[in-house]
Amino acid sequence: MTRSGQEYLEALRDGREIWLDGERVKDVTAHPAFRSAAGSFARLLDLAADPALRPVLRKDGVHRAYAVPRSYEDLVARRRAYKVWAEASYGFLGRTPDHMASGAAGFAALPAVFTGGGFDGAEHALALHRRLAEGDLHCAFTLTNPPEGAVRVVAERDGGIVVRGAKTVGTGAVFADEVLVGTIEPLAPDAVEQALTFSVPVDTPGLKLISRTSYEQRARSVFDGPLSARFDENDALLVCQDVFVPWERVLTYRDPATTAAVWWETPAYLNFTHQSATRFWTKLEFLTGLAVLIARSNGTDRLPAVTQAVGRLLGMVAQAKAFVLAAEASWEEVDGGRGGVRTGQEISFAQRITAGELYPRAVQDIRLLAGGALGQQPASGRDLLHPELGPLLREYAGTPADPAEGRIKLLKLAWDALGSEFAGRHEQYERLHQGAPHVYLTMQTWAGAAEDCEALARACLDGYDLGTVR
Repeated sequence: MTRSGQEYLEALRDGREIWLDGERVKDVTAHPAFRSAAGSFARLLDLAADPALRPVLRKDGVHRAYAVPRSYEDLVARRRAYKVWAEASYGFLGRTPDHMASGAAGFAALPAVFTGGGFDGAEHALALHRRLAEGDLHCAFTLTNPPEGAVRVVAERDGGIVVRGAKTVGTGAVFADEVLVGTIEPLAPDAVEQALTFSVPVDTPGLKLISRTSYEQRARSVFDGPLSARFDENDALLVCQDVFVPWERVLTYRDPATTAAVWWETPAYLNFTHQSATRFWTKLEFLTGLAVLIARSNGTDRLPAVTQAVGRLLGMVAQAKAFVLAAEASWEEVDGGRGGVRTGQEISFAQRITAGELYPRAVQDIRLLAGGALGQQPASGRDLLHPELGPLLREYAGTPADPAEGRIKLLKLAWDALGSEFAGRHEQYERLHQGAPHVYLTMQTWAGAAEDCEALARACLDGYDLGTVR
């Protein structure tokens, strides 16, 4: 099924319990804190109506992110679909529906991992994949445990379980059809009550999402906050107050090893990385283009120091692109090919490490290019429309290369991307959005690359002895 953007928006009007600033939000599609971002997600679905984009975005009637790749060519086709959606938000919507779609495809590639010692969730994982794909659903996830009160099982009933507790950070959950609750970090062997994975509709009774500050609501207009006004996907604390979960929606149960394994032993996490690496590449392209526009507006684009700075940024873009292409080219079989293929693990993990280092460097370099003008802007576009202030700004706020209105518009875009609270959240997001480094770095398999590195160093070490001493 292919949903339109309007059908998606209508589905969000389901009575879900969203809280912001001490008040319950009645309709996220109409509330000033959420409506524009909801519209941005809706427009992603509408892109499939474009005859030129439909074959890029979809295969066999579903989004390509749901397809289990069987070849290198399939990985490339999936990335091209990722790129279309990433460019639609200039890389600033991280948890677009293709993110968890890719995770679900990872589950479907190797469902046997969901068969634990006391619970078999393999068929449930396959059912999740089918339900999301066939319904064209947006599924978010919350995988991080708070310091106290993580989601846990409190009762079993006929037909399901009752869960209570909280999860962070529910990026995009406010805009999702379903939310998958699990744990990506290893749990202690005795943490059986917290060791579960399940997916429920966001309007499930007892499920609350408590939103952080809305940058969309703070933006005065698209002119004044062109990114935050449209692409604030939000992050929320998920709270379960005795939520009933039917057995068929439970994927892992009271099993710490399996609850972590579904992310690391299936292609799910690597699929996440493929999508996010493509989006990251796109985001660096946008930021570098912004740097070029700023340099031209300043009239400094031919200065050696500026051309060198832009060259460094272009090098970062090339790095980001290279990681994506190399991860695809170093593809690996899943379960001897029975589960299709996945991107190369070593390159994918290297991308995660490097992206968190590249992003703040790129932001810092562009802020230096922009100079003091980045913080010297009219409070809002209303000043340009004012009969007295408008002429003054047009006389004094422009440059020889860029009239005032265009320059103010550019600098407001730059500030939103580089210096606003929205921008600060994105820098943190790029560092941590796929888990803390101490989690994913420990999941890198030593048996491959580490052994090769050790063997090379050992070959040098074994190549000489005390007999070389004179």
